[in-house]
Amino acid sequence: MALPRLVALAALLPAARPFYLPGVAPRTFRYGDKVELKVNKLTSVHTQIPYDYYSLKFCRPRGGIKQATENLGEFLSGDLIENSPYHLFMEQDQFCKVLCRVELGKRDVDALKTIIREEYHHNWIIDNLPAASIVDSEQYIITAYAGGFPVGYADHKASYLFNHVNIIVEYHPLDDGSRVVGFYVEPFTVAHRFQNDASWDGSGEAPALATCDKSGPMVYEAIAAKQKVEAGPVLFTYDVLWRASNVKWASRWDIYLSMDNAVPDKVHWFSIVNSLLIVLFLTVMVAMIMVRNLHRDIARYNKVLSDEEKAEEREESGWKLVHADVFRPPDRLPMLFCVCVGTGCQVLGCAGISLIFAAAGFLSPANRGSLATAVLVLFVMMGLWAGYASATLYKTFKGRLWQKCTLCTAFCFPGLCFCTFLVFDGLLYSYGSTGAVPVASLASLLALWFGVSVPLVFVGARGGRAGLSSGDSRRRRGRDVG
Repeated sequence: MALPRLVALAALLPAARPFYLPGVAPRTFRYGDKVELKVNKLTSVHTQIPYDYYSLKFCRPRGGIKQATENLGEFLSGDLIENSPYHLFMEQDQFCKVLCRVELGKRDVDALKTIIREEYHHNWIIDNLPAASIVDSEQYIITAYAGGFPVGYADHKASYLFNHVNIIVEYHPLDDGSRVVGFYVEPFTVAHRFQNDASWDGSGEAPALATCDKSGPMVYEAIAAKQKVEAGPVLFTYDVLWRASNVKWASRWDIYLSMDNAVPDKVHWFSIVNSLLIVLFLTVMVAMIMVRNLHRDIARYNKVLSDEEKAEEREESGWKLVHADVFRPPDRLPMLFCVCVGTGCQVLGCAGISLIFAAAGFLSPANRGSLATAVLVLFVMMGLWAGYASATLYKTFKGRLWQKCTLCTAFCFPGLCFCTFLVFDGLLYSYGSTGAVPVASLASLLALWFGVSVPLVFVGARGGRAGLSSGDSRRRRGRDVG
């Protein structure tokens, strides 16, 4: 019977098709297809307050700002992905393209100077791939694969705005099209002017620029004057360059994860070995102390007593004084102890399963927000384990208020986290930050808590009480030490 089944299974193999996880499926573009460039929040390494890209006076799309569909994890991380006015077409280079003309007022100038002083960065996205940054200066060229590219820079003289970008997109050619495998942005600050000192009010087609070349991309050496952050008109321009690459779509995230090998592998291995040696040394040291004390106590217990020692009837000492105290319930707040143990099991289970899924590749960085969503859902599902652990331990302590213990397990730690979250969310809302979670997402969190987590805690608690018989819950009492 087994052989026909194996033959039938082998016959089905040619009809099998690979599948991709939601959000990480490759997209193939043909020549001339529009490739959408999206903008995300403005972030800084000096502050934890992200801002909406269009909260500053940057060029806006003509059809209006449209927000991309986001999951719960993206909302919790403060992402705000929106469309942009940049137009890119597969494998079609564009040079000296005028994006828009912006008139900066005093408030706009102050806002830009603050953003530049705090080193905020743009975070752009093409085909779900974040932009790497290439920053040119007189001394060096820096390529960074995390954190986006800066809005501008400041020196002791003035603040300068990056109003021109070279958008470099790498693609991997296929038989039926091409796939995006790399995305770089090289920003420049250029004080633009039109040929023959022409003027432009921002409507219609812009005159030819004298500060950039339509035959090639912008280079640092060609910049005659920089764009200061000051009241008045500012022109935003861009170049688009397409480069063929041998990198396959499945490997396009490797350079982001390794930071282009900025940190050598030897450094990683050194850190790992160093941590393991420290843990091993501490473990051996503690084990030696315990073995020494236990060996001394056991040798004393096994010693043949003389008649004089028997007559003295000396008291027990050492390990025998505390061996019965291991399972003794705490004299104060035994319920709180059970609640903490249950919550610890919940957090441990959530962390362990999240690591397993991440190691298996299910929580890919290409699926933005998947990690936060997975941790949140797993924490809610682990409420079953939390209720079981707290109820089992509480019954071992001969506790009678198991309903109260279950309620505390379901509400204490999540309630504390949620209240803290609300405080920080209110602060972010007062700053007008994208980190403030929308009301709909807060409603989703409450629904997960009260609709899923709390019932699972009660189900686990009921299972814990039913699984532990009264005969197994004998409480050991030890003598008082002191």
